[in-house]
Amino acid sequence: MEIVKTCESVNIGHPDKTCDTIADAFLDEALRQDKNSQMAVECAIKNNKLFIYGEATTKAKINYEEIARGILKDIGYKCDFEIVKEISEQSPDINQAVVKKALCANDQGIVFGYAVNETEELMPLPIIVAHKLMKTYESFRRKNELYFADAKCQVSVVYEDDIPKEIQTILISVSHSPKLNKSEIEEAIKDSVIYPVLEKYQKYNKDIKLLINPSGKFTVWGSFGDSGCVGRKIVVDSYGGIGRVGGGCFSSKNATKVDRSGAYYARFVAKNIVARGLSDECEVELSFGIGMEKPISIHIECFGRNKVPLKEIEAYVNENFDFSLENIIDELNLLEPIYKNTACYGHFGRSEFAWEKTKY
Repeated sequence: MEIVKTCESVNIGHPDKTCDTIADAFLDEALRQDKNSQMAVECAIKNNKLFIYGEATTKAKINYEEIARGILKDIGYKCDFEIVKEISEQSPDINQAVVKKALCANDQGIVFGYAVNETEELMPLPIIVAHKLMKTYESFRRKNELYFADAKCQVSVVYEDDIPKEIQTILISVSHSPKLNKSEIEEAIKDSVIYPVLEKYQKYNKDIKLLINPSGKFTVWGSFGDSGCVGRKIVVDSYGGIGRVGGGCFSSKNATKVDRSGAYYARFVAKNIVARGLSDECEVELSFGIGMEKPISIHIECFGRNKVPLKEIEAYVNENFDFSLENIIDELNLLEPIYKNTACYGHFGRSEFAWEKTKY
């Protein structure tokens, strides 16, 4: 039976991703100065206004405005931004539930980790291709002043019996100068973005339909064409809708927020199960309660694609993984200032992060 699965990615100039990047830059600066920082400082953007808001309990001295303006300038904004800031300390009720003899979860939450053996990253093919298209576009546009930072793409892949057979459609929209016409954009994006990415996926390149800037033009970009805020791209950030998500976003949150750390560890476990050859596909679900040091529940789903009995997989997990929050933070090095680099192109399937390593 054939089905089509579609995933999307967005570039840093998309207003939601701009906000994710700024928020994770705040978190990194806090951790550089104080590894025990409890952070959840978010932002929202529209036109030339940026609203910074949230909670921060930290010894760090953070120049939020300077960090935000630096990122906005690097993205390509030429205007001055009006910044409004509203930040308070974390509620003492939450803090006393988290900081105990053993570190505990900052909130309740359900998280999912997923892995599948259809790419070398053990990620779904359409989301990996979509992220690579956006990363390639970002490199391209930084060398060409007629193209801007706001961009998004979709990749549709035909599957037969859970196996990817061909890339059916690539849709990509990129912001650009009014000096460019549609045919110039199409030629440049094909030659400099799409074709270089597809070189690695020749086996899936049969008769791909390419849709480039189907709106006709995209000259008003970023916060002047849309609004944005932290955490609105959780499907882009995770598995493109193929693996489930728990609903909580990642960006802005330090490691005691299990929406983030728990999701990273769930991916770590799922990837190791698949990498070890125990299953072709795996999803790990964890549920946490505020003030509790370990998950309330752990569920492993292999969708009938496991190579060994599920009890053997569960035994492997029990023997080799420690789901206490303190261990999650320690094993994955989550007190380091690594988070700004996670904000674009997905949090998973990228070898630079500890949760992407295989344990054995």
